[in-house]
Amino acid sequence: MMADAKAKTPAKPAASATPVKKMGKPRNYDLGNGVYRFSRTRMFHKKALWKFLDKKTPKTVKPKKPLTIEKKINGEKNGGTRIVRLLKRRANYPTVDPVTVHHAKKAFREHTRYTRPSLVPGTVLILLAGRHKGKRVVLLKVLKSGLLLVTGPFLINACPMRRVSQNYVIATSTRLDMKNVQIPEKLDDAYFKRKREKRAKKEEGDIFTKKAEEYKASDERKADQKVVDKMVIGAIKAHPDKKMLFTYLSAMFGLRSSQYPHRMNF
Repeated sequence: MMADAKAKTPAKPAASATPVKKMGKPRNYDLGNGVYRFSRTRMFHKKALWKFLDKKTPKTVKPKKPLTIEKKINGEKNGGTRIVRLLKRRANYPTVDPVTVHHAKKAFREHTRYTRPSLVPGTVLILLAGRHKGKRVVLLKVLKSGLLLVTGPFLINACPMRRVSQNYVIATSTRLDMKNVQIPEKLDDAYFKRKREKRAKKEEGDIFTKKAEEYKASDERKADQKVVDKMVIGAIKAHPDKKMLFTYLSAMFGLRSSQYPHRMNF
């Protein structure tokens, strides 16, 4: 037998008892590029907001709950009434104050350090603060305190080894291969800590006179700088674009007009 040629029409769903309300379009809507159909002044009159200006609603005063209640007391010599508190006081009080345990806070040296994933040893950084701001330097390693150990090298842009916070550097996409560069273990936070001599007792004369202290690098610091510079320059020479890297590290970073750092790829 042949099948019926008429297509079967699907059954209509039963009409719901509660009709669904459609959300209408608001009177004032965005026409594009932040331009609205009506201005604020026009909407002020359309909504009749002038009716509600300086309209003060009366303050509703809530009755206070009574703390005491007056009770009648039998007996001729008891006064007849007595005021009783609704909330009774505690029957017993502790004789000694409870000891509050204050948990010991971690010292700053024990805090966990977080370093940005872009700050890998060998990355070329741009300094944003300090006396060497604007210079491009090479990241040697991340110290235990969370500070970055960087160097110019000194022979290229006169930036010696120094500690820098990661908040004041921009990490670029340029990186050096540091597998042959072995940073001495003594280059830690204690190595770069400034040594201050004890103040001598004031001699006779003006008590407010101050001697200007000038920092001079020690012979040990100069020798270590030469050793590290030699290894870093060797890593630069091993790079395929060594000529461009030498000029790149020696040039200062700066922004001209209509140059926006948040739109740049460093």
